[in-house]
Amino acid sequence: MEQLAKAVGIRIRAERKALNFSQDALALACGIDRSYMGRIERGEVNITIEKLYVIASELGCNPSTLLPDSADFKSI
Repeated sequence: MEQLAKAVGIRIRAERKALNFSQDALALACGIDRSYMGRIERGEVNITIEKLYVIASELGCNPSTLLPDSADFKSI
């Protein structure tokens, strides 16, 4: 499960940076604490589907964009 959280975090960070969005700005827009957003991006926490949808909405992408292909992480 840890590999999945890391893969999701990497994708969130990549989308955020592609939009030149700071981590602080994304956290504020999502109503998430800045330090928690950092933990999400580092894959230290498992986020809820609801948070995934909120983050995707603020990044202007489909939530599935933030989910890795099964080849991107080791089996759960």
